[in-house]
Amino acid sequence: MQLFALPAAILWAILSETSAATHFDTAATTSSVAGDYKEACPDYVKYSVHPHHPLSEGAMRLPFQRPSTQCRTFTSPHVEKIIGDITSKMVDKDLARLFENAFPNTLDTTVRWHVDGTDKLKHNEIKAWHNTKGDGAWEGPQSFIVTGDINAEWLRDSTNQLLQYQPLALKDPKIFNLILGAINTQAEYVIQSPYCNAFQPPPPSKLAATQNGQDDVVHPAFEPGVVFECKYELDSLAHFLALSNTFYKFTQSTDFLTPRWYEALDALMGVIEEQSQSTFDPTSGQFVPNKYRFSRKTTQGTETLPLSGQGNPLNYGTGLVRSAFRPSDDATILGFYIPANAMMSVELKRTAAILRKAGKGRQAQVIEKRGQDIEDGVWEHGVVSHKKYGEVFAYEVDGYGSQIIMDDANVPSLLALPILGFVDVSNSVYQNTRKMLLEKSGNPYYLEGRAFNGIGGPHIGLENAWPMSLLLQAMTTENDEEIKESLALVLKASRLGLVHESIHVNRIRDYTRSWFAWANSVFAQTIIDLAERKPELIFGPGAQPYTLN
Repeated sequence: MQLFALPAAILWAILSETSAATHFDTAATTSSVAGDYKEACPDYVKYSVHPHHPLSEGAMRLPFQRPSTQCRTFTSPHVEKIIGDITSKMVDKDLARLFENAFPNTLDTTVRWHVDGTDKLKHNEIKAWHNTKGDGAWEGPQSFIVTGDINAEWLRDSTNQLLQYQPLALKDPKIFNLILGAINTQAEYVIQSPYCNAFQPPPPSKLAATQNGQDDVVHPAFEPGVVFECKYELDSLAHFLALSNTFYKFTQSTDFLTPRWYEALDALMGVIEEQSQSTFDPTSGQFVPNKYRFSRKTTQGTETLPLSGQGNPLNYGTGLVRSAFRPSDDATILGFYIPANAMMSVELKRTAAILRKAGKGRQAQVIEKRGQDIEDGVWEHGVVSHKKYGEVFAYEVDGYGSQIIMDDANVPSLLALPILGFVDVSNSVYQNTRKMLLEKSGNPYYLEGRAFNGIGGPHIGLENAWPMSLLLQAMTTENDEEIKESLALVLKASRLGLVHESIHVNRIRDYTRSWFAWANSVFAQTIIDLAERKPELIFGPGAQPYTLN
């Protein structure tokens, strides 16, 4: 039988039957078998747009969208156990199927390259990493996690894609090694190009690089063989710290504190210092060119920075850090992007606590102080008085008194501030802000239509809301009805058994990105949150809490 001549759906059915008949317990065996099949495995971008059997037992009859065992990019018995534990308890079998597909989606489809660190890289492979300096490059575990349908790694996306597996790292050596590898790989990226947001496959992986098709002029210059896109987003650096900090939280391991990680931390702090400078010299008042500039030939104003790539002017003495772009990859209007500053303040202080325990007291003190300065800046400049909602968090400010009032679905966002650890959900300023963000009269990007509603953003347009925003809404409320309504709407929009990037508010079957791993991870995180916090909503009356760790 010639596998390559078969249509994708038939081929996957054959592979699925094979996987059902054979059980592989070790990573080496799974890897070997997957290697035999990898050229026969269909492109998941194409596979994900078609429904596959078996269908769920619920009214929606949702498809089973996981790849065949042999075609999965990473496997973990602990993940499979959790899928079984949670789905067997869930009352809504369609919701259970969506979790079954979404929870392992990152492992199933996006671990494009992983090495466990037992084999030393050859000297010529290390040299292949352009402009790498210092010893220890690409040593230890490494993990290249793509965003899904784009063959590149975003620091932000990959950190969030792995978040639901972090509680398993202590008990599952494979997950431990995968996440440690992700930290090490992100460290190499930050060392190489700390201003950039998305990266090509590591040269040691021998995977081909791809180009984004844009015409960008960026300073500092970057190597296209290393960087997929170089939009400076403060939250990308905060997510590098978050990946490390969360790993430490669940494992208490400091294996990631390597010389390369410390070098990446130094590069990160260098960016924070450079991007804390005013547009004008505070003494002379003279214009000072920013260290980072970005210009793109485009008809979309959100894709480039004004004033020849400088961005709009920012004041001095605020304690805040500039971000040229938002987590949606859209340009900021006013460069002090409050959600990213809030997140960075939290992650710097968490990093300082780890460093202090590791005997790096002086460095911890410096980093902790910078985190506190940013937090103080958020409260001083990022909280504004709204005539309808009272004191609220602004989305962006410039330190001169100008402010942007809105929110975007992408994280970090104002809606996500409690999830980021910046405020408690009961905080009065947050509650005022949350009310404002979830009303059309308060948030220009709260989008409503005949079929769907939620927070969107300029990235897709004015008629597409993001399911991710509804999931964040569910995780930041104690209101049972609000949670159930949010989940029901996300489920209704997920007819292919996966969570999409955005949904047209008037046509619920009209979506962007069939395969968007980050959104699936956020859905999984929401179900895990509810399983512990409000188990009766998904498991039924009298259900006991279920925790991963």
